[in-house]
Amino acid sequence: MTARGYLLYAGMALLIVLTGMFQGWNLALTILNMGLISAIMSLGVNLQWGFAGLFNVGVMGFVALGGLAAVLVSQPPVAEGWNAGGLRLLGALALGATVLVAAVHIWKRKIGGRMRTLVMLALLIGGFFLFRAALDPAVEAIEAINPSLSGYLGGLGLPIIVAWPVGGLLAAGAAWIIGKAALGLRSDYLAIATLGIAEIVIAVLKNEDWLSRGVKNVVGLPRPVPYEVDLQRDAGFVERAANYGLDPVTASTLWVKILYAGLFTVVLVIILWLAQRALASPWGRMMRAIRDNEVAASAMGKNVTARHLQVFILGSAVCGIAGAMMTTLDGQLTPGSYQPLRFTFLVWVMVIVGGSGNNYGAVLGGFLIWWLWVMVEPLGLWTMDLITSGMAADSWLRGHLTDSAAQMRLMTMGVILLAVLRFSPKGLMPER
Repeated sequence: MTARGYLLYAGMALLIVLTGMFQGWNLALTILNMGLISAIMSLGVNLQWGFAGLFNVGVMGFVALGGLAAVLVSQPPVAEGWNAGGLRLLGALALGATVLVAAVHIWKRKIGGRMRTLVMLALLIGGFFLFRAALDPAVEAIEAINPSLSGYLGGLGLPIIVAWPVGGLLAAGAAWIIGKAALGLRSDYLAIATLGIAEIVIAVLKNEDWLSRGVKNVVGLPRPVPYEVDLQRDAGFVERAANYGLDPVTASTLWVKILYAGLFTVVLVIILWLAQRALASPWGRMMRAIRDNEVAASAMGKNVTARHLQVFILGSAVCGIAGAMMTTLDGQLTPGSYQPLRFTFLVWVMVIVGGSGNNYGAVLGGFLIWWLWVMVEPLGLWTMDLITSGMAADSWLRGHLTDSAAQMRLMTMGVILLAVLRFSPKGLMPER
């Protein structure tokens, strides 16, 4: 990393410290934790775009799959749901998978075009009705089990930290399926396809209650760190907090967030180290050669589609890990909160502002853009109050400007993006 990079990171650290000094360390640590998670998401997108030039606009879907993994791994199984229709549901899913596999094999067989089409249609249409006939009764039975509290199958009851790599694997599996179908498309069509698939993932999470309780949300997920109330009952912890002049409530809140920050930092450092090793390896140089000129790389004997699939899976897996970490931090899965603005386009702003193709730049962009995303709204309100301080309390202009402060967040993101693209089109830390 260059001297400019060290200065930029020092400036970012100073912003977080100043936030803690003037607005409270609770807020500063909250920003730090979400900044760490955002930096991991940014690294995942940078693998795809910065390494290989893949325009993936479906980041939200892979993040959501990571969040789903947290539920499937950590929540205890709902015995009543499994007894009511769990095995029947698994059988229906196996039947659906069998129909799809059979359709693929038939498509690959060398038979007449019209005959193959007729057989495919008969198989898919018949298989669909059989699948729904087996699935729907099982789903209804499961979702009828105490729907206000459960109404789903639950998970495996394992420690939630296990969900982080599982979230990566789940996102990687989905990326393999999507990549096999979409990576042959032109870049703009790939963007449309991935955006549409992400919306499908969110629609499934919202509507399939047996899987994730849908819009009822899954709350009270277990945590990899102690609960604040347990720390407040610990006499030793209360005594140590008093030594620092802190009350038990404040000290427990800060300590839990520091523990989360430590866990997230370990994950970020590992992924960043692996990304740097990959970038400096022959594989990384090959990926950048493919990114810069696919035709020339293909002429040199490189399988461009296969390499694109590799990096697409790797980047999606990193986003899935970040999604599982975020759900762990929140302690709940809320499918309705996944929006493209927050989980796709904001991550892209992080990569572009930080510097696509530079892993350290992507991490910096994750921290900086998230800090701005949180801080711009209160700063905008303070600015509007300052501007309108000389106006009458009932002035329509004052009310309009104050109400518009909430939009400062979106306007600031747009201004920053335009400024970076105009004056530093390669980002704050350009690729070397």
